Amino acid sequence: MDKTNQMHGLANIGPLAQLRAGRLPERLLRLFVGLWLYGLSVALMVQGALGTSPWDVFHQGALQHVPRGLDMSLGNIMVLTSMAVLLAWVPLRQMPGLGTLANAFCVGPFTDLNLWWLGAPEGLALRAVYMLAGVACCGLATALYVGAQLGPGPRDGLMTGLARRTGRSIRFVRTGIEASVVVLGATLGGPVGLGTVVFALAVGPLTQRFLPCFVVRLGDDKPVKIAREAT
Repeated sequence: MDKTNQMHGLANIGPLAQLRAGRLPERLLRLFVGLWLYGLSVALMVQGALGTSPWDVFHQGALQHVPRGLDMSLGNIMVLTSMAVLLAWVPLRQMPGLGTLANAFCVGPFTDLNLWWLGAPEGLALRAVYMLAGVACCGLATALYVGAQLGPGPRDGLMTGLARRTGRSIRFVRTGIEASVVVLGATLGGPVGLGTVVFALAVGPLTQRFLPCFVVRLGDDKPVKIAREAT
């Protein structure tokens, strides 16, 4: 377990060990609340129309190129992208957990649901409120689902897997991935704006601030014991 994970109480354990680590009902509740809030954060930034997160720039750009006749939503594109990212886990020898699969298949529908009921704001001031609320909500949502300790999301797992395989830092790999998807998304017509910049600068510090409050403590000795049993 690395020093950052130790500091936040995150256990470095495999998918089966995650399910056996105790407090599962509470952790499942936190996971799905976090994923619903993540969908809300995406919807807030999309409706605010001041720029979205790097991955959502790509999602919205890709949506514009769906062939006519295919009834696809933003949430559908998010699910398909997650599945493609999970395929990239195979050569990286990453193992998805329950939280990984829930993230891949639930965030998209939760985004569509929130877009359905959340009206588009009028006026720049209210759009800015939506954008800032979306960034804050994403930091909270990430802390909740990561803190449930049931596996990283597909995109987070791609980042950590590439960092492990290449020997590069998490910061370097994350910057490279997000810069790439922004450029690709913008090329496809995705909305890059002030919100994209605010998200890139703020979501990491916000998640770090929230995470200690929402990590489910599995016990000082349990993660080590389980990790040994899983090997």
